[in-house]
Amino acid sequence: MKPKIVSWNVRGLNEVEKRLRIKHLIREWKADIVCLQETKMKMITRKIVRSLWSNIYVDWVYLASSGASGGIVVMWDKRVVEKVEEYLGRHLIACAFRCVSDGFLWAFAGVYGPNQDSDRNRLWDEMVGVHSWWELPWCIGGDFNVVRFQSECSGSRRLRPASLEFSECIFDLNLIDLPLVGGVATWSNNQTWSRLDRFLISPELESHFPDIWQTRLVRLASDHWPILLDCGGIRSGKRYFKFENMWLKSEGFVDRVKQWWRSYHFEGTPSYIFASKLKALKGDLKEWNQHTFGNVEDNKNTKWEEIQELERLQEGRPLTEEEQAHKTMLAADLERIILQEEISWRQKSRAL
Repeated sequence: MKPKIVSWNVRGLNEVEKRLRIKHLIREWKADIVCLQETKMKMITRKIVRSLWSNIYVDWVYLASSGASGGIVVMWDKRVVEKVEEYLGRHLIACAFRCVSDGFLWAFAGVYGPNQDSDRNRLWDEMVGVHSWWELPWCIGGDFNVVRFQSECSGSRRLRPASLEFSECIFDLNLIDLPLVGGVATWSNNQTWSRLDRFLISPELESHFPDIWQTRLVRLASDHWPILLDCGGIRSGKRYFKFENMWLKSEGFVDRVKQWWRSYHFEGTPSYIFASKLKALKGDLKEWNQHTFGNVEDNKNTKWEEIQELERLQEGRPLTEEEQAHKTMLAADLERIILQEEISWRQKSRAL
């Protein structure tokens, strides 16, 4: 099994509905290791983890927030990797992992970089220190809160010393800065943009996972894009039809069912009439479900692609008011679809 690693600055995990959307996305991405930054939580309990990842095999370590800012949590599927050792720093969490499938030992560090240039030297020192403690292949990912090159931010600003120091740290640790597929920016406030998030890997890790690559995922519920480091794993599952609790979230659903029920006319015994009406209702529900939700995956993918196209456009110029309004509408539709799907998944897994 070749792991998939997701890194995302989520800008807070305190809202229940936000965790529900993140939970759905983690399942969509089929992630094996998830690193979330800026949790804004002093404690990450099992209840919080379960609200983020519907996986009974999940384990985690976390770095508490400082007041209402900061915080990191790293979660992983114990069927894919097992933790050998851990380190909690001031700006990062590091774990030595062993792959369950082949026993391969490697290390991962999840980073949330400080905003102040004066504090960044502590992060570089932490990276150098933990890298030297474990002589293992490395992956270091997260929100570094700094760009490397002028091309990684909007405008023509001069590079700060922190950018040069970041590049020097990468060079000193002999890390590979993989190209980012799917876009240039990983943060935007809809006016400016920059690439603050990335995965860095050692040559030894690339040798073990020669098809490794990183891509930008769709942005939702944060001003940061999540990024995925894909080492090559593929998994799939099946879906089946039954009454879906998410239907109850559809506007006018109950009235629609009442209308259908009153329109059915059969003759015979009461039990025969009742069974016949149920059969007819089942047929109408199937047809309505196919029309309303049956193409939900295609609908969702279409909206994601439209959002990505608008965000790529925004990297070159400001969006017009019409384009920004359309993007806001797409994001709202996407969140509604994700909530409906999450309700369906929770029903199927009996998590309610």
